[in-house]
Amino acid sequence: MKTEAEITPASPRKIWIALVVTTVIALIAAFLLDQATANWIATHSSPELKRVMRIVSRVGDWPAHMIAGAIGLAVAFTVGSKVWMRIFLAMLIALALAGLSTRAMKITSGRARPSVKTETRWNGPQLSSKYQAFPSGHTASSTAFFVALFLARKKLGAPLLLIPILIAVSRMIIGAHYLSDVTVAAVVGVICALLAVHWLCKIRTPHSAIEGRG
Repeated sequence: MKTEAEITPASPRKIWIALVVTTVIALIAAFLLDQATANWIATHSSPELKRVMRIVSRVGDWPAHMIAGAIGLAVAFTVGSKVWMRIFLAMLIALALAGLSTRAMKITSGRARPSVKTETRWNGPQLSSKYQAFPSGHTASSTAFFVALFLARKKLGAPLLLIPILIAVSRMIIGAHYLSDVTVAAVVGVICALLAVHWLCKIRTPHSAIEGRG
């Protein structure tokens, strides 16, 4: 009979395996549902909704996130909070990693946007923005930014995860991306956030210990 100490170490591995399997299933489903989702959006969206979503999409691009992170970093520096300086720095690094990663993937894949009338969806390396649908840079950058915050402060970060979700929806409604584009982008964003947090901050330190150092 295994003791609790022998059982516990296996739990994180099982959690990670479950997350990986769930992610793979979600990605496969997203690709399979691409056209059906695009058709449903085209049928049910209105000009008014598209106008609102264009504003959301414009505001939700990486410069707005960069400015917010820079302001947060400056405020944390001013008040002398080393903890929040690391958190905002991790958010900015995650944002940059996601932006660079998706940019390279966009140019390499050459996927035509839903709004582009073409029979060939995947065209190889392309510099035209019309053929840079995969993945969504907006979604990846916003996801990376706010997931990094969520990893640091779950209660504060959790509700703010609605922002990248809204941005992902806006990108589909305006015809810039397919469901698979935003799904893959979200996965890329999460990975970039995990890398930034792990590399820079160690912000999973218990809250009480952090408060004592801040």
